[in-house]
Amino acid sequence: MVKKSQTPLGIFIEAIGLYFSNFDKFFKYMSFPVLGQIFGLVLIFTISYFYTQHISALIEKFPVFNDFLILTLFSILITLPGLMIFLKAFWEFLIAYGAINSMLENMLKSGKVYDFDAHTELIKRRAFAFVGLWFLVGIFSLIAFVPLFWVICGILAVYFVLIFQVFTYEPELSPIACVKRSLSIIKGHFASTFLLICLIGGLTYLVLPQVFDKIFEISGINNFFSSLILPFVNLFPDFDLSKFGGKFIEKSEISLFIVQSLIAQIVIQYTLPIRSIMWGLWYKELTKNEFNKEYSKKSKKRRPSEKLMEESHKKYGNKKKIDRNLLRRAMEKDED
Repeated sequence: MVKKSQTPLGIFIEAIGLYFSNFDKFFKYMSFPVLGQIFGLVLIFTISYFYTQHISALIEKFPVFNDFLILTLFSILITLPGLMIFLKAFWEFLIAYGAINSMLENMLKSGKVYDFDAHTELIKRRAFAFVGLWFLVGIFSLIAFVPLFWVICGILAVYFVLIFQVFTYEPELSPIACVKRSLSIIKGHFASTFLLICLIGGLTYLVLPQVFDKIFEISGINNFFSSLILPFVNLFPDFDLSKFGGKFIEKSEISLFIVQSLIAQIVIQYTLPIRSIMWGLWYKELTKNEFNKEYSKKSKKRRPSEKLMEESHKKYGNKKKIDRNLLRRAMEKDED
């Protein structure tokens, strides 16, 4: 049965509903990708702070550290644990951009999400192409920093908003083809897509971060964490902007700003599932006529996800231990 068309507002509300109906699972799933990045950075700066505070005594006790090369190598070595944790968490966060789209299939069928490992495996199997897609995103972001391209990049960002959905649901496409495909899907739906960007952006980038910031401010959490990082901030040079018509910035203000920025970033990253679910729903809404025509007559063609499962089994079946059902659980076959 063909579902009736949904408005952008309907898509937005449905995405919020799906997210909060599985909030506990998404919160658990996103905890390491989000908090792991924070923990890794804290570990790096904490170790570096104590290292710099005791470097003179270290050189005095162990003369070998008086060598610049040894000192530099040791400085890199002590930051490796935190760096590895940060990179692992950051990679898992990037993977979530594709994996959550795969989870949407289960949510639409049963209202629940499960088999997180299976969904992430679908994306990790295509790690090279996934990195290529993020590489294109990085290039586009660098170009967007140039004021001359702000307008054109802002327009193109609307057309490219479905690249991760295309990557997940149409795995036969290359990274560049995903970009082209997203553009073709959004074509003719620019205004509706822009409205969705405003709705989801306003909620997850403005409203929710401000709400949590106000809660933490009233409860005193902001000031508590600000006092913890103040010793690190005191190592920075003074910021006197009076020469430029500004004012002298206190170190306590800087530490408070860092805490507020971290809280906002944590909230934004934790709400990634809402954005991914919404764009997944929007992708399905805009492409449903294409797939209805393709599969309505019990075509022998298989879904792209099924092709990916078979290709993965053929490619890795003799090299790695693979649970083929892992991929099948992630994206089940459509019911006749």
